[in-house]
Amino acid sequence: MQNILDAILAASNDPGSTTAEDFASLDLPESYRAVTVHKDEVDMFEGLEARDKDPRKSLHVDDVPLPELGPGEAYVAVMASAINYNTVWTSIFEPVSTFGFLERYGRLSELTKRHDLPYHVVGSDLAGVVLKTGPGVTRWKPGTEVVAHCLSVELEDPDGHDDTMLDPQQRIWGFETNFGGLAEIALVKSNQLMPKPAHLTWEEAASPGLVNSTAYRQLVSKNGGNMKQGDNVLIWGASGGLGGFATQYALNGGATPVCVVSNDEKAAIARSMGAELIINRSEEDYRFWKDEHTQDPKEWKRLGARIRELTGGEDIDIVFEHPGRETFGASVYVTRKGGIITTCASTSGYMHEYDNRYLWMNLKRIISSHFANYRESWEANRLIAKGMIHPTLSRTYGLHDVGQAALDVHKNAHQGKVGVLCLAPEEGLGVRDHEMRATHLDAINRFRGV
Repeated sequence: MQNILDAILAASNDPGSTTAEDFASLDLPESYRAVTVHKDEVDMFEGLEARDKDPRKSLHVDDVPLPELGPGEAYVAVMASAINYNTVWTSIFEPVSTFGFLERYGRLSELTKRHDLPYHVVGSDLAGVVLKTGPGVTRWKPGTEVVAHCLSVELEDPDGHDDTMLDPQQRIWGFETNFGGLAEIALVKSNQLMPKPAHLTWEEAASPGLVNSTAYRQLVSKNGGNMKQGDNVLIWGASGGLGGFATQYALNGGATPVCVVSNDEKAAIARSMGAELIINRSEEDYRFWKDEHTQDPKEWKRLGARIRELTGGEDIDIVFEHPGRETFGASVYVTRKGGIITTCASTSGYMHEYDNRYLWMNLKRIISSHFANYRESWEANRLIAKGMIHPTLSRTYGLHDVGQAALDVHKNAHQGKVGVLCLAPEEGLGVRDHEMRATHLDAINRFRGV
Protein backbone atom coordinates (compact mmCIF):
# COMPACT_ATOMS: atom_id res chain seq x y z
CA MET A 1 0.00 0.00 0.00
CA GLN A 2 2.94 2.32 0.49
CA ASN A 3 3.40 2.84 -3.27
CA ILE A 4 -0.23 3.90 -3.56
CA LEU A 5 0.00 6.30 -0.64
CA ASP A 6 3.24 7.78 -1.99
CA ALA A 7 1.60 8.43 -5.36
CA ILE A 8 -1.41 10.11 -3.75
CA LEU A 9 0.73 12.32 -1.52
CA ALA A 10 2.97 13.25 -4.46
CA ALA A 11 -0.06 14.23 -6.52
CA SER A 12 -1.35 16.35 -3.64
CA ASN A 13 1.96 18.17 -3.23
CA ASP A 14 2.54 18.64 -6.98
CA PRO A 15 -0.67 18.19 -9.00
CA GLY A 16 1.15 17.88 -12.32
CA SER A 17 3.64 15.27 -11.19
CA THR A 18 1.42 12.18 -11.34
CA THR A 19 -0.79 11.31 -14.31
CA ALA A 20 -3.75 9.00 -14.76
CA GLU A 21 -1.38 6.62 -16.52
CA ASP A 22 0.93 6.66 -13.50
CA PHE A 23 -1.94 5.68 -11.22
CA ALA A 24 -3.18 3.06 -13.67
CA SER A 25 0.26 1.42 -13.68
CA LEU A 26 0.50 1.10 -9.89
CA ASP A 27 0.80 -2.43 -8.60
CA LEU A 28 -2.24 -3.26 -6.53
CA PRO A 29 -1.81 -5.38 -3.41
CA GLU A 30 -3.22 -8.86 -3.07
CA SER A 31 -4.70 -7.86 0.30
CA TYR A 32 -5.49 -4.72 2.27
CA ARG A 33 -6.45 -3.68 5.81
CA ALA A 34 -10.15 -3.40 6.50
CA VAL A 35 -12.59 -3.14 9.39
CA THR A 36 -14.69 -6.29 9.56
CA VAL A 37 -17.25 -8.18 11.53
CA HIS A 38 -17.04 -11.98 11.58
CA LYS A 39 -19.87 -14.35 10.75
CA ASP A 40 -18.90 -16.79 13.48
CA GLU A 41 -19.39 -14.05 16.11
CA VAL A 42 -22.96 -13.04 15.37
CA ASP A 43 -24.17 -14.53 18.67
CA MET A 44 -21.48 -12.92 20.82
CA PHE A 45 -23.88 -10.40 22.40
CA GLU A 46 -26.79 -12.78 22.87
CA GLY A 47 -28.79 -11.93 25.99
CA LEU A 48 -27.48 -8.37 26.30
CA GLU A 49 -29.53 -5.22 25.92
CA ALA A 50 -28.57 -3.17 22.84
CA ARG A 51 -27.08 -0.42 25.01
CA ASP A 52 -24.69 -2.92 26.61
CA LYS A 53 -23.30 -4.29 23.34
CA ASP A 54 -19.76 -3.05 22.70
CA PRO A 55 -18.58 -2.49 19.10
CA ARG A 56 -14.97 -2.64 20.32
CA LYS A 57 -15.43 -6.39 20.78
CA SER A 58 -16.96 -7.13 17.38
CA LEU A 59 -15.13 -4.78 15.00
CA HIS A 60 -11.78 -6.13 13.82
CA VAL A 61 -9.00 -4.74 11.62
CA ASP A 62 -8.00 -7.60 9.33
CA ASP A 63 -5.98 -8.16 6.19
CA VAL A 64 -8.51 -9.24 3.55
CA PRO A 65 -8.03 -10.33 -0.08
CA LEU A 66 -8.62 -7.74 -2.80
CA PRO A 67 -11.94 -8.72 -4.44
CA GLU A 68 -12.32 -9.21 -8.18
CA LEU A 69 -13.13 -5.99 -10.09
CA GLY A 70 -16.30 -6.32 -12.14
CA PRO A 71 -17.91 -4.35 -14.98
CA GLY A 72 -19.00 -0.85 -14.00
CA GLU A 73 -16.98 -0.94 -10.78
CA ALA A 74 -13.94 0.84 -9.37
CA TYR A 75 -11.25 0.33 -6.79
CA VAL A 76 -10.75 3.42 -4.64
CA ALA A 77 -7.80 4.04 -2.34
CA VAL A 78 -9.56 5.23 0.81
CA MET A 79 -7.84 8.15 2.48
CA ALA A 80 -10.60 8.66 5.04
CA SER A 81 -14.03 7.34 5.98
CA ALA A 82 -16.56 7.97 8.74
CA ILE A 83 -18.88 6.26 11.21
CA ASN A 84 -22.60 6.04 10.53
CA TYR A 85 -25.25 4.43 12.67
CA ASN A 86 -25.46 1.54 10.21
CA THR A 87 -21.92 0.57 11.28
CA VAL A 88 -23.14 0.51 14.87
CA TRP A 89 -26.04 -1.74 13.86
CA THR A 90 -23.67 -4.02 11.98
CA SER A 91 -21.28 -4.20 14.93
CA ILE A 92 -23.98 -5.17 17.46
CA PHE A 93 -25.79 -7.45 14.98
CA GLU A 94 -29.05 -5.53 15.30
CA PRO A 95 -31.79 -5.46 14.23
CA VAL A 96 -30.48 -8.43 12.23
CA SER A 97 -27.07 -9.72 11.28
CA THR A 98 -25.88 -8.10 8.05
CA PHE A 99 -24.64 -11.49 6.86
CA GLY A 100 -28.23 -12.18 5.82
CA PHE A 101 -27.97 -9.25 3.40
CA LEU A 102 -24.71 -10.60 1.99
CA GLU A 103 -26.12 -14.11 1.56
CA ARG A 104 -29.16 -12.84 -0.36
CA TYR A 105 -27.03 -10.54 -2.52
CA GLY A 106 -24.67 -13.42 -3.23
CA ARG A 107 -27.52 -15.44 -4.74
CA LEU A 108 -28.27 -12.75 -7.33
CA SER A 109 -25.49 -13.55 -9.82
CA GLU A 110 -22.07 -15.09 -10.27
CA LEU A 111 -20.50 -11.67 -9.76
CA THR A 112 -22.37 -10.88 -6.54
CA LYS A 113 -21.21 -14.15 -4.99
CA ARG A 114 -18.05 -12.19 -4.09
CA HIS A 115 -20.03 -10.44 -1.34
CA ASP A 116 -21.11 -13.59 0.51
CA LEU A 117 -18.09 -14.14 2.75
CA PRO A 118 -17.47 -15.17 6.37
CA TYR A 119 -16.47 -11.55 7.05
CA HIS A 120 -18.09 -8.24 6.22
CA VAL A 121 -16.00 -5.16 5.36
CA VAL A 122 -18.13 -2.30 6.68
CA GLY A 123 -18.41 1.44 6.13
CA SER A 124 -20.66 3.61 3.94
CA ASP A 125 -18.52 6.74 3.46
CA LEU A 126 -15.20 7.45 1.77
CA ALA A 127 -12.95 10.08 0.30
CA GLY A 128 -10.06 8.85 -1.78
CA VAL A 129 -8.51 8.30 -5.19
CA VAL A 130 -9.61 6.05 -8.04
CA LEU A 131 -7.05 3.29 -8.63
CA LYS A 132 -8.62 1.19 -11.35
CA THR A 133 -11.95 0.87 -13.15
CA GLY A 134 -13.72 -2.12 -14.64
CA PRO A 135 -15.09 -2.57 -18.16
CA GLY A 136 -17.70 -0.02 -19.19
CA VAL A 137 -16.49 2.82 -16.95
CA THR A 138 -15.77 5.97 -18.95
CA ARG A 139 -16.32 8.95 -16.62
CA TRP A 140 -13.78 8.16 -13.91
CA LYS A 141 -10.03 7.78 -14.48
CA PRO A 142 -7.28 6.48 -12.18
CA GLY A 143 -5.92 9.31 -10.06
CA THR A 144 -9.26 11.16 -9.80
CA GLU A 145 -10.06 12.39 -6.30
CA VAL A 146 -13.55 11.29 -5.31
CA VAL A 147 -16.10 10.79 -2.61
CA ALA A 148 -18.77 8.10 -2.76
CA HIS A 149 -22.42 7.93 -1.91
CA CYS A 150 -23.69 4.63 -0.58
CA LEU A 151 -26.54 3.78 -2.97
CA SER A 152 -25.92 0.48 -4.74
CA VAL A 153 -28.50 -0.57 -7.34
CA GLU A 154 -28.51 -2.93 -10.31
CA LEU A 155 -30.84 -0.77 -12.49
CA GLU A 156 -32.17 -3.76 -14.39
CA ASP A 157 -35.75 -3.23 -13.19
CA PRO A 158 -37.97 -0.40 -14.49
CA ASP A 159 -39.07 0.56 -10.97
CA GLY A 160 -35.72 2.21 -10.28
CA HIS A 161 -35.46 4.33 -13.40
CA ASP A 162 -37.50 7.28 -12.13
CA ASP A 163 -36.17 7.14 -8.57
CA THR A 164 -33.17 4.86 -8.04
CA MET A 165 -34.14 4.41 -4.39
CA LEU A 166 -37.17 2.42 -5.63
CA ASP A 167 -35.06 -0.14 -7.49
CA PRO A 168 -35.99 -3.61 -6.16
CA GLN A 169 -32.27 -4.36 -5.85
CA GLN A 170 -31.48 -1.16 -3.93
CA ARG A 171 -28.87 -1.69 -1.22
CA ILE A 172 -26.69 0.42 1.04
CA TRP A 173 -23.04 -0.13 0.19
CA GLY A 174 -20.94 -1.24 3.17
CA PHE A 175 -24.06 -2.23 5.10
CA GLU A 176 -26.04 -4.47 2.76
CA THR A 177 -23.05 -5.13 0.50
CA ASN A 178 -19.45 -6.07 1.24
CA PHE A 179 -16.15 -4.22 0.62
CA GLY A 180 -17.15 -0.95 2.33
CA GLY A 181 -15.28 2.26 3.04
CA LEU A 182 -13.71 1.60 6.46
CA ALA A 183 -10.67 0.13 4.76
CA GLU A 184 -7.55 1.00 2.77
CA ILE A 185 -9.28 0.05 -0.49
CA ALA A 186 -12.99 0.00 -1.30
CA LEU A 187 -14.92 -1.62 -4.13
CA VAL A 188 -17.76 0.57 -5.42
CA LYS A 189 -20.02 0.87 -8.41
CA SER A 190 -18.67 3.70 -10.55
CA ASN A 191 -22.01 5.51 -10.41
CA GLN A 192 -21.51 5.91 -6.66
CA LEU A 193 -18.57 8.23 -7.31
CA MET A 194 -18.74 12.02 -7.10
CA PRO A 195 -16.03 14.72 -7.23
CA LYS A 196 -14.24 15.37 -3.95
CA PRO A 197 -14.89 18.95 -2.75
CA ALA A 198 -11.54 20.61 -3.43
CA HIS A 199 -11.48 22.89 -0.36
CA LEU A 200 -11.89 20.08 2.17
CA THR A 201 -9.42 17.73 3.82
CA TRP A 202 -9.79 14.00 3.26
CA GLU A 203 -11.52 13.46 6.59
CA GLU A 204 -13.85 16.43 6.11
CA ALA A 205 -14.79 15.31 2.59
CA ALA A 206 -15.50 11.74 3.73
CA SER A 207 -17.86 12.69 6.55
CA PRO A 208 -20.95 14.17 4.81
CA GLY A 209 -21.73 11.39 2.31
CA LEU A 210 -24.44 9.27 3.89
CA VAL A 211 -25.98 11.74 6.32
CA ASN A 212 -25.85 14.77 4.01
CA SER A 213 -27.61 12.95 1.18
CA THR A 214 -30.10 11.44 3.61
CA ALA A 215 -30.93 14.84 5.09
CA TYR A 216 -31.31 16.36 1.61
CA ARG A 217 -33.85 13.76 0.49
CA GLN A 218 -35.70 13.66 3.78
CA LEU A 219 -36.12 17.41 4.13
CA VAL A 220 -35.51 19.21 0.82
CA SER A 221 -36.40 16.81 -2.00
CA LYS A 222 -39.87 16.40 -3.49
CA ASN A 223 -39.50 12.77 -2.38
CA GLY A 224 -39.33 13.92 1.25
CA GLY A 225 -40.51 17.03 3.07
CA ASN A 226 -40.30 19.32 0.01
CA MET A 227 -39.39 22.13 2.41
CA LYS A 228 -40.21 25.71 1.41
CA GLN A 229 -39.36 29.17 2.70
CA GLY A 230 -41.09 30.04 5.95
CA ASP A 231 -41.64 26.45 7.08
CA ASN A 232 -41.15 25.67 10.76
CA VAL A 233 -39.03 22.50 10.92
CA LEU A 234 -38.65 20.47 14.12
CA ILE A 235 -35.24 18.79 14.03
CA TRP A 236 -34.50 16.07 16.55
CA GLY A 237 -30.81 15.66 17.41
CA ALA A 238 -30.03 18.92 15.67
CA SER A 239 -26.29 18.88 16.44
CA GLY A 240 -25.75 15.27 15.33
CA GLY A 241 -24.76 13.74 12.02
CA LEU A 242 -28.20 13.87 10.40
CA GLY A 243 -29.60 16.77 12.37
CA GLY A 244 -26.60 19.01 11.74
CA PHE A 245 -27.21 18.85 8.00
CA ALA A 246 -30.97 19.22 8.40
CA THR A 247 -30.37 22.40 10.42
CA GLN A 248 -28.16 23.79 7.66
CA TYR A 249 -30.70 22.96 4.95
CA ALA A 250 -33.49 24.62 6.93
CA LEU A 251 -31.46 27.78 7.41
CA ASN A 252 -30.24 27.87 3.79
CA GLY A 253 -33.73 27.26 2.45
CA GLY A 254 -35.42 30.08 4.35
CA ALA A 255 -37.12 27.82 6.87
CA THR A 256 -37.02 28.17 10.65
CA PRO A 257 -35.41 25.23 12.43
CA VAL A 258 -36.62 24.37 15.91
CA CYS A 259 -33.63 22.42 17.16
CA VAL A 260 -33.99 19.72 19.79
CA VAL A 261 -30.75 18.78 21.56
CA SER A 262 -29.82 16.83 24.66
CA ASN A 263 -27.42 19.15 26.53
CA ASP A 264 -25.97 22.65 26.72
CA GLU A 265 -22.90 21.79 24.64
CA LYS A 266 -25.06 20.55 21.78
CA ALA A 267 -27.30 23.60 22.14
CA ALA A 268 -24.22 25.78 21.66
CA ILE A 269 -23.33 23.87 18.48
CA ALA A 270 -26.83 24.41 17.07
CA ARG A 271 -26.59 28.12 17.85
CA SER A 272 -23.16 28.29 16.20
CA MET A 273 -24.81 27.03 13.00
CA GLY A 274 -27.18 30.00 13.12
CA ALA A 275 -30.21 28.36 14.76
CA GLU A 276 -32.05 30.53 17.26
CA LEU A 277 -34.91 28.34 18.49
CA ILE A 278 -33.45 25.65 20.75
CA ILE A 279 -35.12 23.06 22.97
CA ASN A 280 -32.78 21.39 25.44
CA ARG A 281 -34.49 18.12 26.31
CA SER A 282 -32.41 17.51 29.42
CA GLU A 283 -33.03 20.97 30.78
CA GLU A 284 -36.77 20.85 30.09
CA ASP A 285 -37.00 17.17 31.11
CA TYR A 286 -39.47 15.86 28.57
CA ARG A 287 -40.59 12.32 29.41
CA PHE A 288 -42.71 11.08 26.55
CA TRP A 289 -43.01 7.57 28.04
CA LYS A 290 -44.40 6.93 31.52
CA ASP A 291 -43.00 3.42 31.33
CA GLU A 292 -41.89 0.97 28.64
CA HIS A 293 -45.46 0.51 27.37
CA THR A 294 -47.26 3.79 28.05
CA GLN A 295 -46.77 7.24 26.53
CA ASP A 296 -47.77 10.48 28.23
CA PRO A 297 -49.82 12.78 25.95
CA LYS A 298 -49.44 15.58 28.50
CA GLU A 299 -45.74 15.66 27.60
CA TRP A 300 -46.61 15.90 23.89
CA LYS A 301 -48.82 18.88 24.70
CA ARG A 302 -46.11 20.47 26.80
CA LEU A 303 -43.69 20.16 23.88
CA GLY A 304 -46.27 21.65 21.51
CA ALA A 305 -46.81 24.60 23.84
CA ARG A 306 -43.06 25.19 24.05
CA ILE A 307 -42.78 25.14 20.26
CA ARG A 308 -45.56 27.72 19.89
CA GLU A 309 -43.86 29.85 22.53
CA LEU A 310 -40.66 29.83 20.44
CA THR A 311 -42.32 30.36 17.05
CA GLY A 312 -44.74 33.07 18.06
CA GLY A 313 -47.77 30.81 18.12
CA GLU A 314 -47.12 28.67 15.04
CA ASP A 315 -47.04 24.89 14.86
CA ILE A 316 -44.54 22.70 13.04
CA ASP A 317 -44.81 22.25 9.26
CA ILE A 318 -42.26 19.44 8.93
CA VAL A 319 -40.78 17.13 11.55
CA PHE A 320 -37.33 15.74 10.75
CA GLU A 321 -37.76 12.39 12.54
CA HIS A 322 -35.01 9.85 13.11
CA PRO A 323 -34.99 8.83 16.83
CA GLY A 324 -38.10 6.73 16.19
CA ARG A 325 -39.92 5.03 19.03
CA GLU A 326 -38.89 7.46 21.76
CA THR A 327 -40.14 10.58 20.00
CA PHE A 328 -42.59 9.54 17.29
CA GLY A 329 -45.79 10.00 19.28
CA ALA A 330 -44.73 13.54 20.15
CA SER A 331 -43.71 14.24 16.54
CA VAL A 332 -47.12 13.29 15.20
CA TYR A 333 -48.87 15.37 17.85
CA VAL A 334 -46.92 18.63 17.40
CA THR A 335 -47.15 18.74 13.59
CA ARG A 336 -49.66 21.26 12.26
CA LYS A 337 -52.85 20.28 10.45
CA GLY A 338 -51.81 19.11 6.98
CA GLY A 339 -48.16 18.94 8.03
CA ILE A 340 -45.55 16.28 7.34
CA ILE A 341 -43.54 13.90 9.50
CA THR A 342 -40.56 12.59 7.51
CA THR A 343 -38.99 9.54 9.09
CA CYS A 344 -35.87 7.44 8.74
CA ALA A 345 -33.45 5.42 10.87
CA SER A 346 -35.34 4.94 14.19
CA THR A 347 -32.22 4.81 16.35
CA SER A 348 -34.25 4.51 19.59
CA GLY A 349 -36.45 1.70 18.29
CA TYR A 350 -38.43 0.65 15.22
CA MET A 351 -41.82 -0.11 16.76
CA HIS A 352 -43.36 3.36 16.64
CA GLU A 353 -46.52 4.24 18.54
CA TYR A 354 -48.67 7.33 18.05
CA ASP A 355 -52.27 8.39 18.48
CA ASN A 356 -53.78 8.04 15.01
CA ARG A 357 -56.56 10.53 15.81
CA TYR A 358 -54.01 13.34 15.63
CA LEU A 359 -52.88 12.06 12.24
CA TRP A 360 -56.08 11.14 10.41
CA MET A 361 -58.37 13.87 11.74
CA ASN A 362 -55.80 16.56 11.00
CA LEU A 363 -54.75 15.29 7.56
CA LYS A 364 -51.11 14.93 8.52
CA ARG A 365 -48.78 12.79 6.44
CA ILE A 366 -45.98 10.42 7.40
CA ILE A 367 -43.38 10.15 4.64
CA SER A 368 -40.74 7.45 4.82
CA SER A 369 -37.25 8.34 3.66
CA HIS A 370 -34.19 6.18 3.17
CA PHE A 371 -30.88 7.57 1.97
CA ALA A 372 -31.16 9.32 -1.44
CA ASN A 373 -31.25 8.61 -5.14
CA TYR A 374 -28.38 9.32 -7.53
CA ARG A 375 -29.54 12.83 -8.38
CA GLU A 376 -30.24 13.82 -4.78
CA SER A 377 -26.83 12.53 -3.69
CA TRP A 378 -25.14 14.51 -6.45
CA GLU A 379 -27.02 17.70 -5.52
CA ALA A 380 -26.17 17.28 -1.84
CA ASN A 381 -22.47 16.84 -2.69
CA ARG A 382 -22.60 19.83 -5.06
CA LEU A 383 -23.76 22.05 -2.19
CA ILE A 384 -20.82 20.85 -0.10
CA ALA A 385 -18.44 21.58 -2.99
CA LYS A 386 -19.88 25.09 -3.37
CA GLY A 387 -19.37 25.84 0.33
CA MET A 388 -23.10 26.27 0.92
CA ILE A 389 -23.31 23.26 3.26
CA HIS A 390 -20.43 22.34 5.56
CA PRO A 391 -19.20 19.08 7.12
CA THR A 392 -20.11 18.53 10.75
CA LEU A 393 -17.02 16.50 11.62
CA SER A 394 -16.21 16.70 15.31
CA ARG A 395 -13.52 14.06 15.89
CA THR A 396 -11.29 11.77 13.85
CA TYR A 397 -9.89 8.37 14.83
CA GLY A 398 -7.36 6.05 13.21
CA LEU A 399 -8.43 2.82 11.54
CA HIS A 400 -7.37 0.69 14.51
CA ASP A 401 -9.62 2.74 16.81
CA VAL A 402 -12.82 2.20 14.83
CA GLY A 403 -14.33 0.20 17.70
CA GLN A 404 -14.07 3.20 20.00
CA ALA A 405 -15.37 5.51 17.29
CA ALA A 406 -18.42 3.27 16.81
CA LEU A 407 -18.94 3.10 20.57
CA ASP A 408 -19.01 6.91 20.71
CA VAL A 409 -21.82 6.94 18.16
CA HIS A 410 -23.62 4.05 19.86
CA LYS A 411 -23.57 5.91 23.19
CA ASN A 412 -24.37 9.29 21.60
CA ALA A 413 -21.13 10.59 23.09
CA HIS A 414 -20.31 12.57 19.95
CA GLN A 415 -21.34 15.68 18.09
CA GLY A 416 -21.77 15.78 14.34
CA LYS A 417 -19.87 13.09 12.46
CA VAL A 418 -16.99 10.93 13.68
CA GLY A 419 -14.29 10.49 11.03
CA VAL A 420 -11.73 7.74 10.48
CA LEU A 421 -8.34 8.06 8.80
CA CYS A 422 -7.66 5.05 6.58
CA LEU A 423 -4.63 5.61 4.32
CA ALA A 424 -4.18 9.27 5.24
CA PRO A 425 -1.26 9.42 7.70
CA GLU A 426 -2.59 12.50 9.51
CA GLU A 427 -5.42 14.98 9.56
CA GLY A 428 -5.41 18.12 7.43
CA LEU A 429 -4.26 16.63 4.11
CA GLY A 430 -5.99 16.68 0.74
CA VAL A 431 -6.92 20.36 0.31
CA ARG A 432 -6.68 21.43 -3.35
CA ASP A 433 -8.40 24.81 -3.38
CA HIS A 434 -6.72 26.79 -0.61
CA GLU A 435 -8.32 30.06 -1.67
CA MET A 436 -11.82 28.67 -1.32
CA ARG A 437 -10.90 27.06 1.97
CA ALA A 438 -9.70 30.38 3.32
CA THR A 439 -13.02 31.92 2.33
CA HIS A 440 -15.01 29.27 4.21
CA LEU A 441 -12.58 28.44 7.02
CA ASP A 442 -14.56 30.19 9.75
CA ALA A 443 -17.69 28.25 8.79
CA ILE A 444 -15.78 24.96 8.46
CA ASN A 445 -14.33 25.39 11.94
CA ARG A 446 -17.64 26.54 13.39
CA PHE A 447 -19.47 23.50 12.09
CA ARG A 448 -16.69 21.27 13.41
CA GLY A 449 -17.37 22.70 16.85
CA VAL A 450 -13.87 24.23 16.98
